[in-house]
Amino acid sequence: MRAVTVSPKFQVVIPKEVRESLGIVAGQKIQMLTYRNRIELIPIKPMKKMRGLLKGIDTDVKRDEDRV
Repeated sequence: MRAVTVSPKFQVVIPKEVRESLGIVAGQKIQMLTYRNRIELIPIKPMKKMRGLLKGIDTDVKRDEDRV
């Protein structure tokens, strides 16, 4: 786990290895939220990059017999 320092302007730098592993680039939007007393940063990916994400997923849904 890497520690970062908060600047006087409340800015932080995302470490290079984290940026590279998540594919974060300059100018990219990142969603920030608080969860259970911590901060989470979630990279927002363009919809074009999401294409094929669910390829091969099992879409069969087991239903009750009276709901068929």
